[in-house]
Amino acid sequence: MADTNAETSSNRIVITVLGKNRPGILAAITAVLADATVDIRDISQSVVDDIFTMTMIADTEASTLEFTQLQEALAQAGTQIGVEVRTQREEVFNFMYRL
Repeated sequence: MADTNAETSSNRIVITVLGKNRPGILAAITAVLADATVDIRDISQSVVDDIFTMTMIADTEASTLEFTQLQEALAQAGTQIGVEVRTQREEVFNFMYRL
């Protein structure tokens, strides 16, 4: 029997955003995802002492962009608004941060 969690996980990505808080960060990042037909599954953001942090889990199954193209588009959007955006496949993220 196939492991459906593994299949689902292969389409999931983790996006992290870090930088000085300013209006439009969420809009800029979600616009890239919407244009690429990427489904946001979970999002968490906070601002502490004017430092903006955001973590998103997204599903790329219907994406119109290849993973590396999406990584580049998100990084470029981050550069344009002055924040750092990192995008990783969920399985790579989990491997890197396992206990």
